[in-house]
Amino acid sequence: MAGLYVYSVLVVLLLTCRAVMATKENDQIIKEKNCETKMGLPCFLEAFTSIVETGSISNKCCVELVVLGKVCHSALVKRTLENPLFKDLRPATIIAKSIQTWNNCLALIDSPSPST
Repeated sequence: MAGLYVYSVLVVLLLTCRAVMATKENDQIIKEKNCETKMGLPCFLEAFTSIVETGSISNKCCVELVVLGKVCHSALVKRTLENPLFKDLRPATIIAKSIQTWNNCLALIDSPSPST
């Protein structure tokens, strides 16, 4: 019986350590790449709303998102999901929407502009 208890404690400890390591890894990426300073607040809020709620992201903000970079975008999304304020969000849905937003913005930036 004591063996089962020790095993359970070790599993909980391992899972807790992994979560802390993931948080530190995201924070380190965000700090090293200056992710928080690469995108203006209005576009950050627009991108956040398009991912977490419903809405679209403007062409201007798509450009800022792509300049931000995929690594920063992913790290910021993951850090948001780790924040207790957003505990009610469905991680799989948010990740899927963040990928969709990224791909849509990338396609928009890569597509040739129509002639006028």
